Amino acid sequence: MIALALLLLAATPDPLAYTEQVEGVQALAQVRGWNAATRTALEATPGFAATRARALGLLQDDAQIATPQIAGDNVLNLWRDAKNPRGLWRISPLAAFRAGKPQWRTLIDVDALGRAEGKSWVWHGATCRAPAYDRCMVSIADGGTDAGVEREYDLAAGRFVPGGFTLPAAKSDVAWGPGDSLYVATDYGAGTLTTSGYPRIVKRWVRGTALAAAPVVGEGRATDVRVGVTTIVDGTTAWPLYMRGLDFYRSELSHVAPDGRLVPSPLPADADVQDVIDGRLIAKLNSAWGSQPQGALVAYRIADVLAGRPVTPELVLAPTRAQAIEEVSAGKSVLWVKLLDDVSGKLVALTRPATPGATGWTQTALPLPANATVHLDTASGAQDLAFATVEGMTLPPTLYAIAPGARPTVVQALPARFDAKQFSVTQRFATSKDGTKIPYFLVRRAGATGPVPALIHAYGGFKAAQTPTYLTEQPYRAGPVGLFWAEQGNAYVLANIRGGGEYGPAWHQAALREKRQNAYDDLHAVAEDLIRTGVSAPRKIAVSGRSNGGLLVGVAMTQRPDLYGAVVMGSPLIDMQRYSHLLAGASWMGEYGDPDVPADWAFIQRYSPLQQLKPGVRYPAPFIYTSTKDDRVHPAHARKFAARLEQLGDRFYYSEALEGGHAAGADRTEDAQRAAMILAYLNRELGGPPR
Repeated sequence: MIALALLLLAATPDPLAYTEQVEGVQALAQVRGWNAATRTALEATPGFAATRARALGLLQDDAQIATPQIAGDNVLNLWRDAKNPRGLWRISPLAAFRAGKPQWRTLIDVDALGRAEGKSWVWHGATCRAPAYDRCMVSIADGGTDAGVEREYDLAAGRFVPGGFTLPAAKSDVAWGPGDSLYVATDYGAGTLTTSGYPRIVKRWVRGTALAAAPVVGEGRATDVRVGVTTIVDGTTAWPLYMRGLDFYRSELSHVAPDGRLVPSPLPADADVQDVIDGRLIAKLNSAWGSQPQGALVAYRIADVLAGRPVTPELVLAPTRAQAIEEVSAGKSVLWVKLLDDVSGKLVALTRPATPGATGWTQTALPLPANATVHLDTASGAQDLAFATVEGMTLPPTLYAIAPGARPTVVQALPARFDAKQFSVTQRFATSKDGTKIPYFLVRRAGATGPVPALIHAYGGFKAAQTPTYLTEQPYRAGPVGLFWAEQGNAYVLANIRGGGEYGPAWHQAALREKRQNAYDDLHAVAEDLIRTGVSAPRKIAVSGRSNGGLLVGVAMTQRPDLYGAVVMGSPLIDMQRYSHLLAGASWMGEYGDPDVPADWAFIQRYSPLQQLKPGVRYPAPFIYTSTKDDRVHPAHARKFAARLEQLGDRFYYSEALEGGHAAGADRTEDAQRAAMILAYLNRELGGPPR
C-alpha cells in the first residue's frame, strides 16, 4: 500500500512545484508579496526602529572577541564591525596578540574588495600552507552561497598571488599538498559531482600545470556525499588524508602515502578524525572499536598503517556517561580537549607518558570558570599554546591564553552589555515521553513568579550540541532576541534535546531516522515542564529553530498546535518527501532516511510538516525566514509551507532575504532587522510587552 501511495503521489502534478525555481518569476513575485506584507505588519510595531538600532549596535559593537587562528608566529582574524560589515581579514604577531596588545595589519578588506569587483563578497575562510604559513587559499562567495571562489594569497606580500592557484565558484574542497601543489576537489564538469551536489573527484594540482591534466588522487561514486583531502600538520610533518563520504556519518578514510598510494585507515567508517600528534592520528569513536568504547578518543601510529603493520587502537580519553567530547586540537606535545559535562564546558590537557612502553594519557583540567560554555578557538602546532573563549547566558565572553603548567591568562575580556543581576539562569531537566531526562537552560527575571510567555530555542540533530552563549547573541542568527525577550519579563529557554551531541554519540543516535520522534517528544516535554512548573502556559510558548531546527519547529507546530502559540522557523526543512532531491538534501539521508524508499517514507511521512498540514486546525501563525541564495537548504521548503498555509486560509509571516546563503543574512544589518522582526512577531502573537 505504501509503494502504491508513492507511485500515485509521484504521478500527481505538484501545484507548489513552481516554488522550486529559485529565481522563477512566479516564485519571486510571490516572495515579494509575502515579504512586503510581513514588513508592513511588523515594522508598524511601536518601537520597531529603536529595537533594530539597539540590536545592530550590540551586534556591531567594537567590544567583541577577536577570535584568533594561530598561523605559525602570527594570528589571523576576521573582524566585522559597523564600518566593515563584511569584515577585515587581518594578521598580528602571535606574541603581541597573546599579551593583549595585538598589532593588526589588514590583509583583505572584504567590503572594499566587493565594491572594487562589483560583487557582494562574503568571507568563507582561508586554508593556509603549514608549517611555513606563507600562502593561503582564500574562499569568498558572492551573496554568501555555499559555493565559493578560491584564490591564492601571499601573507607576507599582503596580496593575491598573480597567476596563482584559483578556482571558480563551486562547492570546492582544497588542501595544500607536497611541494608546490594543491589537492583539489571541485566541479570538473558534467558527471563530476555527487547527487548531493558536492565534488566526487580529487586531483593533485602542481603549480604551472593545467588542472584538467592533473592526476586523480581518488574518485568516489555519484551516490556518495562527497570526497576530499585534508592535510594535518604535526610539527613539520604533513599527513594528507583522503576521505570518501559514503553518507553524512560514514567515510572511507585513507592515508595518502608519499608515492601517492591510498592506504586504507583501520578506523571504523563512522569515526571522526580530530587531529594528529606525535605521529598518531586522533579520532573520536561513534561506535565501539574492539575494546574501545563508543564516544572515546583513540589514537594509532600512522607509520604503522603506511608500513602495513597491525594496528592496535590506543585509548586517549573515555568520557563518563554525563560527558561528551566536543572539540579537540593538538599542540606540540599536548592534546587539548573540550568536554561537555551535563552541557557545561570543561577544557583538559592530555599528554602521552614520557616513559617508553608506559600506557595511559595524563589528564589535567584547566581552571576556567565553571558552569559556562568553553570554545576551543585555536591551538599552535609549534608550541603548547591554545586560546579558548568562555561565556554564559549572563557571563560576557572572555578570551584566555592556555599553556600547560600555568594558570590561564586573560587576553581579552568584554564588558557587560546588560545588568546580569536582573536575571536568574538555571538548568532544569524535563522528562520525555520515554522517561529520558532532557536538560534545558531557563533565563527569566530574578524572583519572577506566575506564568509568562516563553521562547524555547532548540536544534536536535547532526550531533550539534546547543550550549549557552551570551544573551546578546541568543538564539543563533536572531541576534539579541533572547536578551530583549527576557528584559520584557518573559522566559527564554535553550533546550538540549536528543539528536544533538550533548551526551555523545548515543544522544544523537537516539533521534536518528525512525527514532526521530524522540527529538520532537523531548521538545514537547520541555514545553510541558514549563507549564507544570508555572513558568508559562499553553499557547503562550514560542519555539525557535533553524535548518534542522526549522524542521523541528515545523513538526512542533503541526503536532501540538494546542501547546505552542508562536513558531520562529529559519531556513527550514519542510517538504520531507522532496528534500533528498533539492540541493544538498541527498547528503542528509543518513540523518533522516530516504523518502523514496517505502519503508523510510512510512516513518518520515508521520512528521513531515508540509504533508501534515490539515484544514480546519487552529495552527499558530509561524514566522518563516530563509534566503534566495541558500544553496544548502532549498528556499522552496519555506515557500511551500507559506503557500500551503495560504491555501488553507491560515495566517503566517514570511521573510526571504535576497542573499546570505544558509545563514539567511550576509551581514549583521540583516541579523538586526530579523531580531526586530522576531521580537515584534512574538509580542503580537503571545501578547505585547509590559508598558
